[in-house]
Amino acid sequence: MRETEIHLGEPPAVVNAGVGVHGIASRTDVFRLPELWQLHLYQYDAELIVDGTSHAVRPGRVSLVPPGTTVRFRYQGRSEHLYAHLRIAPAGPPRTIPVMQDAGPELPTLTGLLLQAIASVPGAPERTRAEIWTALWRIAHLTPDAGRPGPHPAATAAIAYIEANLAAPLTVPAVARAAGVSHNHLTRLFRTTTGDTVVAYVRRRRLDRAHHLLRASTLSIPAVAASVGIPDLQAFNKACRRELGASPRALRGETGPLSGATS
Repeated sequence: MRETEIHLGEPPAVVNAGVGVHGIASRTDVFRLPELWQLHLYQYDAELIVDGTSHAVRPGRVSLVPPGTTVRFRYQGRSEHLYAHLRIAPAGPPRTIPVMQDAGPELPTLTGLLLQAIASVPGAPERTRAEIWTALWRIAHLTPDAGRPGPHPAATAAIAYIEANLAAPLTVPAVARAAGVSHNHLTRLFRTTTGDTVVAYVRRRRLDRAHHLLRASTLSIPAVAASVGIPDLQAFNKACRRELGASPRALRGETGPLSGATS
């Protein structure tokens, strides 16, 4: 087994987490966990065989093995790794990831997350669950899906810049500068990554955020408009009607209890 599918739609149930010490009584371990996933972050050299497929264990590598899978470890001596045994619900879309990966630049972050998860087991299991969930998301993005390459780094940088600056004036040249690419290159990358132009994406994200704030908060309508970068109330009203199908006041009324909020 070289790849597996994982779902990350909700936090995993962490049944156990700790530091595993192996290779002392025997240089070989063969076992399986019938109902639990195995997450390991390695600090040694060894061989891991997963359902007949051999994987080289090296310091800084991470493995994720699904339940019911027979694993065979061949150690070279005393071997320590960080581990977590998990139940993962089939919530959210499946993601295909390698069973074994190099953590690469993510190694310090993953190590810190797992150490904090382990330290939280006795007194704060909720934090253990949160730390492991965060680690799984990072592991799932170490290697892009073979059939679905990850977004270009410049597109990711552009999206992050937009999301952090929705309240400010945003222009395509400014976003391109923040992403470190030309205006034309950003336009092509954005269309490939999001299916939208930069301008359309900014407009959609501003209105998505405005819709949320109108329905879920008691912020005044002028404050909502300013917080999404459309301080002109007439323009904000037109944008809501065009993109969301109703006026800001009507959208606020959808929530019932907030319908009397200051506008």
